[in-house]
Amino acid sequence: MGAALRRALVNSWNRRGALAVFLWPAAALFGVLVNIRKRLYEIGLLRIQRAAVPVIVVGNVVAGGGGKTPLVIAMVQYLQSRGIKSGVISRGYGRNRHDCLSVSDDSLAEDVGDEPLLIRKKTGAPVFVALARIDAARELLARNPNVTVLVCDDGLQHYGMHRDIEVCVFDERGVGNGYLLPAGPLREPWPRPTDLVLYAGADRTGAGFSVQRMLSDHARRADGSLIALGALREFARQSEKQLWAVAGIAQPETFFAMLRERGLTLSRTMALADHAAFDRPDWSNADGHILVCTEKDAMKLWRNCPDALAVPLVVDIEPAFWSALDQLLVTRAGARLSSIHGHKTAGIAGMPRDQGPA
Repeated sequence: MGAALRRALVNSWNRRGALAVFLWPAAALFGVLVNIRKRLYEIGLLRIQRAAVPVIVVGNVVAGGGGKTPLVIAMVQYLQSRGIKSGVISRGYGRNRHDCLSVSDDSLAEDVGDEPLLIRKKTGAPVFVALARIDAARELLARNPNVTVLVCDDGLQHYGMHRDIEVCVFDERGVGNGYLLPAGPLREPWPRPTDLVLYAGADRTGAGFSVQRMLSDHARRADGSLIALGALREFARQSEKQLWAVAGIAQPETFFAMLRERGLTLSRTMALADHAAFDRPDWSNADGHILVCTEKDAMKLWRNCPDALAVPLVVDIEPAFWSALDQLLVTRAGARLSSIHGHKTAGIAGMPRDQGPA
């Protein structure tokens, strides 16, 4: 699909216009197929496989990204702060290889995926990727027997793996026009039963918790050196260079807008497809510019442009979400956690789940 056609389709998902209405019959057929597939798992004709430890799936029902990866990172860091050894499994979308791989700090994003590599670098947790997430789960646990909880990056529609807790995240778009693909952004009908829902923005479609997304106060180079965003404008002036922002994410214009909101003047922006390879020759012509990108894009861009500045996305999740997660860990996974290598769950402070979504 061409870039212009793709943008037109995505833009149509925000309203029930002519294109959405034209595609509605295809969306209705897609909905039938989604329901049949789900039903086949429910009656056992398609097999659901279970990992040896509790699994938390973090995903969304909206195509085109929704801020899952920052939430996965925050969730792993939270579990680590509670003394719970966690690992992450992912399909590794956009990678060139199809085998099951362990993600290390030295892995190439082309091999393991940019998001799994970012998760590994930010958390230090074991991260494995595989086409079938259950394969990643089994290999991770075989090599890391001390892991007692798995966090699955994406996979809300991956019914072939049992999950103990489901977390669904929405960005500012909400459910868009409310239609299924291709007439709208929904991968499956919403609302649907899930354990926890997070909303970034005011477009809520039910009970849930709020998450605020913002840029970090500092940008980072490949060598780890930092520069404050507030000082970046003066740095550009002194070096006689202009700021060039590039993003290969689902919603690149959102990143550009957030940079401008922090007072940065962008002389050029380049929006690429999500999970872009960053193998174009453009980056060799960056003289006179300071490249600014997302952390996810930096996993690929830094190989050719180590001076590019990656600006992290910071998430602020309301405390009630963590209390609800604690309660679910106790009620859904407490017995399994306590039986794995003598792990104790008494330190997890549970709260009544009446704060959570229906």
